[in-house]
Amino acid sequence: MSYKVSGIDVHKRVLVVVVADAAQEELQYECRRFGTTTSELRQLKTWLEQQGVTEVVMESTAQYWKPVWLELEPHFRLHLAQAQSNRAPRGRKHDFGDAQRLLRRLLAAELILSYVPDPQQRAWRTMTRSKVQLVRDRVRLHNQVECLLEEARIKLSSVISDLLGVSGRRILHALASGETDPVQLAQLGHQRLKCSAEQLQDALTGAAEPMHRQLLQLYLERLELIDAQMDRLDQMIAGALREHQDAVVRLAEVPGFGADSAQQVIAEVGPRAAAFGSAANLASWVGVCPGRQESAGHNQSGRSAKGNPYLRRLLTQAAQAAVHKKGSRMQAVFRRLLPRLGYQQAIWAIAHRLCRLVWKILHDQVRFREQGLVENLQNQKRRVQKMLQALRKLGYTAQLTPLTPGLTT
Repeated sequence: MSYKVSGIDVHKRVLVVVVADAAQEELQYECRRFGTTTSELRQLKTWLEQQGVTEVVMESTAQYWKPVWLELEPHFRLHLAQAQSNRAPRGRKHDFGDAQRLLRRLLAAELILSYVPDPQQRAWRTMTRSKVQLVRDRVRLHNQVECLLEEARIKLSSVISDLLGVSGRRILHALASGETDPVQLAQLGHQRLKCSAEQLQDALTGAAEPMHRQLLQLYLERLELIDAQMDRLDQMIAGALREHQDAVVRLAEVPGFGADSAQQVIAEVGPRAAAFGSAANLASWVGVCPGRQESAGHNQSGRSAKGNPYLRRLLTQAAQAAVHKKGSRMQAVFRRLLPRLGYQQAIWAIAHRLCRLVWKILHDQVRFREQGLVENLQNQKRRVQKMLQALRKLGYTAQLTPLTPGLTT
């Protein structure tokens, strides 16, 4: 009985396709070239169906594999191979040979295959990753504003903690509108600022030229656009994940996490982490566990794999926040590991623990329960209220039941 398999070497403008019968002892290849336009992709799908293909493997070449995947996904069983695992010997590379080698290595289970989630989860990923990019753009814009103010000899960021906060924006808008009097500018600062009025006036005494004011106005307009797009994405993400709000709430309860980071985790691994059979599998895929380069019985390197860069960044940030929560279990573990491992490796160990905890919460649908030292009840209430406020702002209907007697919201 025949079992047809296809290998596709993906390029920007051309697809090199081979088909072979995996049931035969010696593979005989049918080879074709196709373009990457929609009409050519449909011809590819028709030709594969005529050949009786049931399984297709392709390389993850930049973003060019995505149109091919979307066209073939409803009709075939697909595999996405990491290009590094299909490398050719130096001097022996050609397109049809790459496609044939891709097919042979799939049959021999020698390829490293990528995890490609279902279409709904891919849409979640697109939205959350777009927001991450906007956050990076906002940080870059913050640095540009600060650099411009330094050039104008205005030291506003030295006396207020948030340059783009409410008070900072009022002052910046006044500067962009042409106001140069330090006394008038200082009056726009909120009375709860930690700096005195004299310090604020001194910091605002500079030499802003018309060019500085014009650039500052452009930066502020871009900032308003970025903030508006981030708010829009927040609503889109919350709407898309509303049916999984229980998973969002359970993850948001973990120290170091919040509503936004919980949504990002679910977008990357799914609401049940069903693609990962164990916490160790998830940690390996994310790249937060020690690596292994073993030879002759010795592990020559424990360096972690690259893994998923979005979750690696997120878990590292969550670990740095978790170890600062007073009385928590994560803080106790971090302080125990710090003298032996140093700060960076200790944070990495906490990120590993958080990753395994994420799998347990999502896969087994359990809630997090702090088992560290007893914390002040007022601090717990403030955290609960802050988290509920963030969830309700995103449109979730959250109501938490305290696990500790005497804690109410």
